[in-house]
Amino acid sequence: MNIDRLIAAIALLATVAISSVSAQQKPAAPAGAPATASQSTGAVPDSKMALIYSDAFLDPKNGIARFGTLLSTLNREFQPRQTDLNGISTRITALTKEISDTQSVADPKTIQQKSDQLEQLKTEYKRKGEDAEAAYTKRRQDIFAPLQEDIGKALEAFAKARGITVIVDGSQVPVVYASDSIDITRAFIGDFNSKNPATASVKQP
Repeated sequence: MNIDRLIAAIALLATVAISSVSAQQKPAAPAGAPATASQSTGAVPDSKMALIYSDAFLDPKNGIARFGTLLSTLNREFQPRQTDLNGISTRITALTKEISDTQSVADPKTIQQKSDQLEQLKTEYKRKGEDAEAAYTKRRQDIFAPLQEDIGKALEAFAKARGITVIVDGSQVPVVYASDSIDITRAFIGDFNSKNPATASVKQP
């Protein structure tokens, strides 16, 4: 398991509920009630659309600060496992070279013993790697789930406070053209960071 490679996996969190944020629905008209002008003519209701780029949440310098803090915490928790795997990998490499270099001159029994040891190391590396990968994935979900929920709630509140009825995520949906004036990415990130400090505590497993 390569921890650095797994950083990209948190991009899944960018799929928080930001594809659309709707204002509270108006109650349906009671049966038999006269149709309003909007109902009878099919007029389009008033709406205000905004655009956000959720990929920017992950920016280490200008994104949502808690992402970086949580990721550092996660990697720190799993560093001992990564160090152990790196050590096994180093031993596998060294033993493989040793067998290759001495195969033609060493006693066959010695070579066989080293080959058996090499297979054991490979098995150990594979098992520990799979266990670490599974544990990392579960812990990552546990750590980031509260942040994902907080972002969803904050975005909804941000939209309602500004009369926004629809938010389109430009990181998920192709946008042919959009005026910079409707891009709320930086404004939302700044608002979220001001209300959600990066130093928030992380629940221990």
